[in-house]
Amino acid sequence: MSKSAKAVKAAAKPAKPAKTAVAAPAASAALQAAASAAKPSVKKVVLAYSGGLDTSIILKWLQDEYHCEVVTFTADIGQGEEIEPARAKALKMGIKPENIHIEDLREEFVRDFVFPMFRANALYEGEYLLGTSIARPLIAKRLVEIAKKSKADAISHGATGKGNDQVRFELGAYALLPSVKVIAPWREWDLLSREKLLAYADKHGIPVDFKKRKGGAPYSMDANLLHISYEGGVLEDPNFEPESNMWRLTVSPEKAPNKAETIELTYAKGDVVAINGVKMSPAQVLTKLNELGGKHGIGRLDKVENRYVGMKSRGCYETPGGTILLTGHRAIESITLDREVLALKDDLMPRYARLVYNGYWFSPERELLQGLIDKSQETVNGTVKLKLYKGTIMCTGRESATDSLFDAKISTFDDDGGAYNQADAAGFIKLNALRLRIGANVKAARAASAKPARKTAGKPAAKPVAKKAAAKKAGKTK
Repeated sequence: MSKSAKAVKAAAKPAKPAKTAVAAPAASAALQAAASAAKPSVKKVVLAYSGGLDTSIILKWLQDEYHCEVVTFTADIGQGEEIEPARAKALKMGIKPENIHIEDLREEFVRDFVFPMFRANALYEGEYLLGTSIARPLIAKRLVEIAKKSKADAISHGATGKGNDQVRFELGAYALLPSVKVIAPWREWDLLSREKLLAYADKHGIPVDFKKRKGGAPYSMDANLLHISYEGGVLEDPNFEPESNMWRLTVSPEKAPNKAETIELTYAKGDVVAINGVKMSPAQVLTKLNELGGKHGIGRLDKVENRYVGMKSRGCYETPGGTILLTGHRAIESITLDREVLALKDDLMPRYARLVYNGYWFSPERELLQGLIDKSQETVNGTVKLKLYKGTIMCTGRESATDSLFDAKISTFDDDGGAYNQADAAGFIKLNALRLRIGANVKAARAASAKPARKTAGKPAAKPVAKKAAAKKAGKTK
């Protein structure tokens, strides 16, 4: 083999990838060292703790990585799970009894967060009733309050770096306590697979549920008193239809009762205060509506939405009580609110919904909008009748003894006794048609002035053709 051939063969050897492979661990170690050096100094942290596998791993990880005292906060917002076991798990992991906070926040959740949002008729991207979004500000609020009370200098949550919840938790926390430090383990650690999480749990003696070890559910769930959401896993294919047994709050419309059920909601200043004449607290109202809606297959949604962080995400939602609340609220507003007030609320609603979805509950603009919305609800009083049947809701009656703007004497098609002069409509129509008539006249004048210009432009083009024809004729004569 010639020297040149050997040189070509040597040049073709994959020497560079080998060097890169050796250098990669060093680069990774350097990155980890830099990340470790950038960690803030933390003495005490309040962790949003569910007692599940992920947050139990986070608890241990905080103890090992930050060498700080951990305070746990577990909230009951109607997720339908027993939360007291979280206390035993926290104690087993070395948390002091006085550092364990378990609270029932169901009434506060519905009264101060869900109901105000429903006064706005909020829907994100026209469909989503914001069940997950509206729960995060309350949790952020309590994390900050506990941090202040326990003199903690940081809070921590289990939201991933790809989702909306990290934004919601942290925007809420910074709005209420600007100096707070936030630890988001999913943005720091390398436990980015189920296998690594399980290995970490086994290493540190963290109990792992058998289902989790075998793969768990084919999707993740998040529940509260307003809804259940399902996402991830098999649902990441937006063309995959979930199994019927995924849905937990509602029966399928096909299997719902064959007989419709009519309910009556009583409203006071935009909020439901009674169902079928029985007075209830906010949390009791939503609990009962979930039961009624679930029974009749109401409130299912399969949606691809746009996350605030920039990607599209597919989620399935069950919001039976919320779906009934929205339908009933729009019905009572239809007779108690002025036309232009309703229109203004509808104009502002998408902006309000985006603020909630994106985590700006404690922002000045959301609070400004809320003040306007709440002012509009002073006259939203009365009752609404809704018929529930196989996944559908039909309003069959609405009444307000004190605030109805519906005047049957004026709106009747029968003799109104002079309450409304139909001849007045002619002037009303002419005035509203004035701009349309002016526009039509201008358009007609423009078209008329353009016609001669088109004819003039066409004549010169015909002359060369005539000259050519005449020349050909002359040639033939010769």
